[in-house]
Amino acid sequence: MVMGQRWKCLLLIVVMALSGVHGVRDRTLYGVDGLSDNYYRYSCPNAESVIQTAVNTELDKNLKLAAGIIRMQFHDCFVEGCDGSVLLDGSNTEKQAPINAKLIGYEVIDAAKAAVEAVCPGVVSCADIIAYAARDSTVKLSGSRWEVQGGRKDGFHSSASEAEADLPPPEFGASQLIDSFARRELSTAQMVILSGSHTVGVADCSKIVGRLYNFNNNQMTDPSMDPAYAEQLKKDCPQNSWNTTIEVFMDTITPGSFDSNYYQVLQQRKGLFTSDQTLLNDARTSGTVNTLMENGRFQKEFGEAMRAMAAIGVKSGSQGEIRKYCRSVNY
Repeated sequence: MVMGQRWKCLLLIVVMALSGVHGVRDRTLYGVDGLSDNYYRYSCPNAESVIQTAVNTELDKNLKLAAGIIRMQFHDCFVEGCDGSVLLDGSNTEKQAPINAKLIGYEVIDAAKAAVEAVCPGVVSCADIIAYAARDSTVKLSGSRWEVQGGRKDGFHSSASEAEADLPPPEFGASQLIDSFARRELSTAQMVILSGSHTVGVADCSKIVGRLYNFNNNQMTDPSMDPAYAEQLKKDCPQNSWNTTIEVFMDTITPGSFDSNYYQVLQQRKGLFTSDQTLLNDARTSGTVNTLMENGRFQKEFGEAMRAMAAIGVKSGSQGEIRKYCRSVNY
């Protein structure tokens, strides 16, 4: 009897440690919401390799799309949950929201869906394909691999106004970012880690000209920005570039590699967006920035944070479906 009680106590301690210490990040490792590693091992054993081959084929044509796919998963999960709603076509869908105007990579998802449908029709959801493709795109950019859980259903609803309301814009400060991620049960540290995806990709000048030329009533340029960097950006992005398609790299050190240099950029006061530089300037986030400058740690933490994000608002059962085409619901 005593021995049995001891085992029960030990089991309780282990369960509490796994579920409570790291919050959502660890919770998702154990199949919450019907998700699991190697989800398609029986229903479509080659699903992940088929998707990876299709993704790599498309990225070989245009590597710029890799950063777009990583960004796409974030934009999908923060609106309606991770349900592929960002993929739906229509006059008032998330695609039509101004904040998603420059989102790219839809053709990569289309190609992956067509490839996996050819071998396993009606089995793999578009929402899962986004998650696998984001991982594969990271690896394509020399980032580290992580295990992606499958089991999401595709949602029926997509709204431009909800995307505008739910996705944090580049003007957000630390408090707004912390609150936005907390509403999705993601920690402040996970927010800083996921922001590291800005180590790859580009941004339109229209997203930063306000920070360069109209910061506030007292200062034209954001004083938290390195002065030399600000002057270079002004050359790249003239004051009249609100409506241009001029683009600048988000990481000035290794813009084509998925690594921890994003955090080095912040240390140099060269974060492109307010939402980037605020991570170093705020005491609640600066410590995490400092720890993530070590690339090995960043790579490991990023994969774990992506697993946590990929569990937001997962649809199951009658809440969703397996779309035949990712751009439209089945009916």
